[in-house]
Amino acid sequence: MVEVIRATEEQDLKKAFKVREQVFVEEQKVPRDAEYDAFEESANHYLAMCEGTPCGAARWRKTEHGIKLERFAVLPDFRNKQIGAEVLKAVLRDVKAEENGKKVYLHAQLPAVNFYKRNGFITEGDLFTECDIQHYKMVLAG
Repeated sequence: MVEVIRATEEQDLKKAFKVREQVFVEEQKVPRDAEYDAFEESANHYLAMCEGTPCGAARWRKTEHGIKLERFAVLPDFRNKQIGAEVLKAVLRDVKAEENGKKVYLHAQLPAVNFYKRNGFITEGDLFTECDIQHYKMVLAG
């Protein structure tokens, strides 16, 4: 059973950041200063809990191009169990409620492109590299 909450309390934010730290900084070797940026304060953060254990995280923020979904992370032991889909559903539900009609986009790591395609996103533009990881820009269709 997965529960996805909007992380507004300090304790929940710390758990979400710890998930991101494990996935991006430790596992994928993203530099810490690239993982944490000037948008941490203004972004909307999410934490996924699996039977009381932090297992996933994400955030979204407004940009001049629309709504950008970012920092989707699921810990290795919890992957391929629909946790990412539940996090994405919760994020999109809030985005639709708060920013309906705005373009929704993200930068998907190459291994995650099919996940986002299954959830209504389409690729836009060419493959690019960010923090030594290949990505595609993807936009929510319709």
